Amino acid sequence: MLLAEEPMHGYQLMQAIADRSGGRWTPSPGAIYPTINQLEDEGLVTVTADAGRKLVTLTDAGREAVEGRREASIDPFAGFTNAGPATDLRGLLEELHSATRQVARSGSEEQQTAAAKILADARRSLYLLLADAPVNPVNPVNPVNPSEPEA
Repeated sequence: MLLAEEPMHGYQLMQAIADRSGGRWTPSPGAIYPTINQLEDEGLVTVTADAGRKLVTLTDAGREAVEGRREASIDPFAGFTNAGPATDLRGLLEELHSATRQVARSGSEEQQTAAAKILADARRSLYLLLADAPVNPVNPVNPVNPSEPEA
């Protein structure tokens, strides 16, 4: 869809997706470049050298595919327009990862065991959140009855 507007380099595509999604969707080079290769294999784009970088351009078949999907599918960026600023989960995850590494490196066996339980509880709580189950931050293991241990 973005290439229908203008030819772009892979980095430009990553930036355009990040911009249109308000930073909530930032694809990595490991996602963009294989996708470009697949689209090229399917004959939907051509990739040409442009000032040392690869410029991706829709072919006629690619333009037809975009037009055909416009009527049958929704704009992937539509949900991001009025969503407001995103919570920086990536930054929080990086901080959690850093703290976990620190416990793994210098924590006692007891601290490492406690950290493993905390991480398992956090993972479980996130899945409960996705399942629309009530999550009690005091006892994420048993969100329904926080005074009881996990069943």
